[in-house]
Amino acid sequence: MTGEIPSPRHTAKGSESLSIYLTTADDSSEPVYIAGNFNGWKAGDGQYQMKREGPGAFSFTFKDTHLLPGHLEYKYQRGSWDSAELDEHGNAIPNRELDFRAIPETHDHVPRWLKDGLAYDPAFLPKIQVISEQFEIPQLIKTRRIAALLPHDYEESGKHYPVLYLQDGQNLFDDYAPFGNWGVDKKLAVMAERGIGDIIIISIDHAEKERIDEFTPSHRTKLGYGDGKKYVRFLADTLKTYVDKNFRTVPGREHTGIGGSSMGGLISIYAGLMYPEVYGKLMIFSPSLWVMPNIHFHFLNFNDPQDMEIYLYGGEKESVNMVPNLRRFKEAFEDSGNASFKFKLAVDPRGQHNEARWGEEFPRAAEWLFFHQKETKT
Repeated sequence: MTGEIPSPRHTAKGSESLSIYLTTADDSSEPVYIAGNFNGWKAGDGQYQMKREGPGAFSFTFKDTHLLPGHLEYKYQRGSWDSAELDEHGNAIPNRELDFRAIPETHDHVPRWLKDGLAYDPAFLPKIQVISEQFEIPQLIKTRRIAALLPHDYEESGKHYPVLYLQDGQNLFDDYAPFGNWGVDKKLAVMAERGIGDIIIISIDHAEKERIDEFTPSHRTKLGYGDGKKYVRFLADTLKTYVDKNFRTVPGREHTGIGGSSMGGLISIYAGLMYPEVYGKLMIFSPSLWVMPNIHFHFLNFNDPQDMEIYLYGGEKESVNMVPNLRRFKEAFEDSGNASFKFKLAVDPRGQHNEARWGEEFPRAAEWLFFHQKETKT
């Protein structure tokens, strides 16, 4: 539990001093420092060591703001950038910014820190089990590598777990993936440490050169007709049956989700709404909705899904149509009159179309879908 910071000294607007107050949930005997554009981002600078005010409570006062840059940028660390501050999900945070001419004091909070350069405790890493390097896909007459990421204590717990099926397995946890990876294994470790790691992830590799064909819905699209219908039938009829038989799952639709990014996000929408009796949760990141501009109207005519929870994410630094398409997609469902749809739309003004950014979003989406009570509309 963090300590109380003493009542700050009140200063008038235009004051020549700036006071910064910090609390952290992770109390430690290590000193805390501020680094920023005022000291060349030098970590462990003794001039900018914060004063300990109590357990998990620190303060620092810049005596003369005339010596500071006009626009202050800064971060906290515990002596080096290998012990820098993180958000609650274990992600690096953007530079903190402050206009001290208008605000002579500020209060910050740090929920987590890097420890020896790691954002997670290795003891909480999931157990990665390759189900098969050549899992048969009878619907497509192909094989595929399938892996399961099991909770770190799966063998000991005896629990049954919800399941999330994720596309593009090559990019989920492989540190040598050519385009980077989500770091799902590391994100799950942070979640487990926070007490929300009771979930099984099923990783499905994509089809390499035939990825687009498999991830393209079978209806007429801007990419032609794809094999999406056969692929999603494999996921629902073949793979899920195997997983439920061989792992301790909670098989009901309300405990089963599917997700992916880009074309993987598109096919996850298709799978979720073609098989609403199988999936109750969709994790959709930066979906390629341009492939099917009227995708929502097609799906709404297929079924009348019940209690569908959908987490949508997109970045404004992706294509110019990404966020507008997401908003239209969400509005189409809401306008359908089916009040059982529950949405979370997350938009990042700085978000780009890449694996690293989707990895940052993964724990937020997983927490909302599987571990928090949902609001009806956001």
